[in-house]
Amino acid sequence: MSIVTLVSGGLDSTVMAVLTREEGLTQFPLFIDYGQLGRDKELRACQMNFKQHGLPEPKLASLNGYGGLLSSGLTDSSKHILTDAFLPCRNLMFLTVGAAYAFQCGATAVGIGLLDEAFSLFPDQTKGFLSDAEALLSRALGKSIKVITPLITFSKADVLKIAKAKGITGTYSCHAGTDIPCGACVACREYIGLEV
Repeated sequence: MSIVTLVSGGLDSTVMAVLTREEGLTQFPLFIDYGQLGRDKELRACQMNFKQHGLPEPKLASLNGYGGLLSSGLTDSSKHILTDAFLPCRNLMFLTVGAAYAFQCGATAVGIGLLDEAFSLFPDQTKGFLSDAEALLSRALGKSIKVITPLITFSKADVLKIAKAKGITGTYSCHAGTDIPCGACVACREYIGLEV
């Protein structure tokens, strides 16, 4: 089996990529630039970790116009980093691009590092959404494509434990794109109360 892993330089997708390698799957990592504020730091963290862990160099999909057209707290510094964090159809866009790339590579699945639905904030982070997306992408491609979510039963604390056990450090998840994590965005708030 081969899989396109959607990677961001953050903890969840890095853990997913390392676990994918350990499962012996051929992976085609894909980093999507959707115009996010943290793009440069995310990409550097992604490239550093992939090199350190012997993972394939991620391909870069440059779709930064998406964030320019549909601004949110993730793409526009004038918006509130937390209350305006929802970027409509972001995960659907990720999965669509990932599935098209999988078709191109001959891969049979797309992996996305979503956590347990109990921790989801947005409608495109649920099992129902993922099931519908898989059916729609398979129909659009004219062949079956699986949407794989290896972390879907885990909390952030669970993922942090796995990362420590695997020696994963230096990830970057802050949506503000600042040198020092902002502490206010969705990604930073996931760490509140956790030993980082």
